[in-house]
Amino acid sequence: MKKYLTVLVDAIIAGICIATGGIAFLSIENPVVGALFFTLGLFIIVTRKYNLFTGKVCYVFDNKPSYIIDVIIIWIGNLIGTVLTGLAVKATRIETICLRAEKMCQTKIDDSLISLFVLAIFCNMLIFIAVDGFNKNEHTVGKYLGLFFGVAGFIVCGFEHCVADMFYFTVGGAWSVKTLICLLVITAGNIVGGVLLPLAKKLRDQ
Repeated sequence: MKKYLTVLVDAIIAGICIATGGIAFLSIENPVVGALFFTLGLFIIVTRKYNLFTGKVCYVFDNKPSYIIDVIIIWIGNLIGTVLTGLAVKATRIETICLRAEKMCQTKIDDSLISLFVLAIFCNMLIFIAVDGFNKNEHTVGKYLGLFFGVAGFIVCGFEHCVADMFYFTVGGAWSVKTLICLLVITAGNIVGGVLLPLAKKLRDQ
């Protein structure tokens, strides 16, 4: 039980980190600069070893079946962290970013589920490259470049990240049954995108 509590707490903190990156992104008019500052969230997570769903799900086939429980808890913890941060933002003077978030959320909600699913796959392929590159690249500069360009890349391309969307849906006041369905579809796409490259590598090495 203590182990799962630790997993949950680290996931809540990771959700707060991603939400902080989302705040930075929404606060900057230039989308490219905003994408680079969004990376702040993942930078904190990988350097402090917090639990982010989109990163952890990439390694489900490298762990025991019980790891799936961890991943589910991490998703819930990320949701708690992002929602709490979003509600906190709405109570401050920087709530001006809510209007931009609202427009962004409407675009997502009006999109087709197939489109959201595909965009989510692409997103977590880049997340895997960024996270795995950070963990395994022996060159210090290379690991940080991979992290920043991988994360900024999915933002610039408009790909879907379920944890970031948890924050955007909250701060944009967009939660509904349809929103939840969209989020679950995006989560499924992130799972597929996260395991796609690791599985391809396993097949290649056999």
